[in-house]
Amino acid sequence: MEELRLDYQICTRCIMDNKSDPLITFDNNGVCNHCRDFDSVVDKLPKTDQEKEIAFNSIIQEIKEHGKGKEFDCVLGISGGVDSAYLAYIAKKAGLRILATHVDAGWNTDVAVENIKKLCKALDIELHTIVVDWTTIKELQRAYMFSGLPNLDVVQDHAFLAGTYKFARKYGIDYMLNGSNYQTEGILPSNYGYAAIDYKNIKDVYKKCGRGKVSLRKYPKMSLFTYSLTYLGKTKRVNLLNYVPYSKKMAIEVLHNEFDWNYYGGKHFESRFTKFFQSYYLPKKFRYEKKRAHISSLIVGGEISREEGLREMSDDSAYTEVQMLEDRDYILKKLDISIDEWNALMAAPNKTEDDYKNNKKLMKLMQSVKRRIKK
Repeated sequence: MEELRLDYQICTRCIMDNKSDPLITFDNNGVCNHCRDFDSVVDKLPKTDQEKEIAFNSIIQEIKEHGKGKEFDCVLGISGGVDSAYLAYIAKKAGLRILATHVDAGWNTDVAVENIKKLCKALDIELHTIVVDWTTIKELQRAYMFSGLPNLDVVQDHAFLAGTYKFARKYGIDYMLNGSNYQTEGILPSNYGYAAIDYKNIKDVYKKCGRGKVSLRKYPKMSLFTYSLTYLGKTKRVNLLNYVPYSKKMAIEVLHNEFDWNYYGGKHFESRFTKFFQSYYLPKKFRYEKKRAHISSLIVGGEISREEGLREMSDDSAYTEVQMLEDRDYILKKLDISIDEWNALMAAPNKTEDDYKNNKKLMKLMQSVKRRIKK
């Protein structure tokens, strides 16, 4: 076991620490900045079940009003995971006409695929699946492996978002339902990965780290201008789970009982690549522990106690070292990367998005515009 440094500190409320997040800060009570940021956001959301019900019904009515005369009220990107599956369930139950979209980037587990099929069939939700050209995904994903960047999921995430926006525009849908929520995802350090919406950054990573074997013509892409339409009210992204009493344990139980939906073992483990990248690559190369952030989210969201979180953090049975190495070999073979190349890239200097061209200044401007619009 790796020895902790002498100035090691762990939050007294959640379990975030300065080993896995070098930018973390603590107040005089030992509470970290992530907990304080969580409180500042959640304080603005409905708190009681009654307040949530009123807000939820108001949003549902608004979505239905905008959907009049159209084939669908909303579009929902579905991954096969807990959050998007439960979101589909409550949205359908509320009477919304849903267009579900799924982007297959070549890393889906069989469990995730079956979950999506069973759920959409049982709920009578129309599902459109976009299968991304594997050769393109392979070369772009391979480039990211050599980039030195922490967020290797950018390749999948950008394609997922672009695919969902594509269908929103195609059908004139004004609302995109998003499974993100503060009850189970309230903590995630920003330094763990750069946003996936910056296509300029993606292109430069491919230019500098890719083999140049393919163009990115077949890759689902989205410009910042398209994304900015959400700030201007053209296509609204709604995190509907923030307006219902939401528990991960409860959601898994409901989904299993209602749809024979099966849990896949961990946060974002519905993707074999994501499972490996966040459980092995990030901790080994950057010391970033998404598992710690996910557990901390459940603690501050009231899902589990801090003591339960500490026990879960020390339990590696859900993804053993043997399983990690099996996934590593599978992924390297699929991406045409040798063990020697893998060892070299793991030992290479770590980088950030600033080592590549990016649109950070424009994105900050967009955020400023968004804040003014909300006022």
